[in-house]
Amino acid sequence: MRNPFLAGAVVVLTAVALASCGSSAEGNDPEAAGAQRPAASGPAAPGPSTTGPAAPPAEDPAAPGAQDPAAEAEGPKTPADRITPATGTFTKKEKEYLKDRVPEGTDPAAVLQTGQETCDRLRYLVKTDRDTAVGAIVTGEIPDAKDAVAGLCTQHQDLVDEAAYGYPDGKHSGKKLRPGVYRSASPTTHCSWSIQGAGGKELASGTSDTGKSRKITIPASARTFTSTGCYAWLPEGAEG
Repeated sequence: MRNPFLAGAVVVLTAVALASCGSSAEGNDPEAAGAQRPAASGPAAPGPSTTGPAAPPAEDPAAPGAQDPAAEAEGPKTPADRITPATGTFTKKEKEYLKDRVPEGTDPAAVLQTGQETCDRLRYLVKTDRDTAVGAIVTGEIPDAKDAVAGLCTQHQDLVDEAAYGYPDGKHSGKKLRPGVYRSASPTTHCSWSIQGAGGKELASGTSDTGKSRKITIPASARTFTSTGCYAWLPEGAEG
């Protein structure tokens, strides 16, 4: 389920990211892309409400999980020694991120911009509501987070690491289940879950119409975990 709070953040971040496109080609580091973000124009952090996460302040001109140009085109990639911007130069960090990610005939600045926008989204969200930032990675609303963080904004590695142990809405079973305590991130007012053991025996279930975070425990005996309307579940004491 798409998170309306995250969608609202994209309205703010898209304009900022476009202004910073080509970063070092104009003498800017990618980490400076969100330095002048107008805090007052961003969406408010979600709080106690009967309607779930805060609604976006304006229409969403772009999906929060914008397609990575590198993922849209399969085929030969531009050799690393030929990846250059139209003007200026790329930093070492940017070159490492772009390696094996720029399809032949694609402007490397467009691929870099996608990564920078991802870092901008994470930077904004983590300042406003950290659980929403992690949840957006868990659900795939920020699909290229792992690569962007590893190459361009390593200060957010903890978000990616935590997301690796989370669960998005849906059905999860078998070896994918990890015993532990989990909390819901940005749930809707129609959040429900069910945990089943061997033979389909129900071990636990529940619903929440408050829009507030809830905690559940997935026992070692669990075989299936199903969630609807809860957006994502983040680990509090998951056993790896």
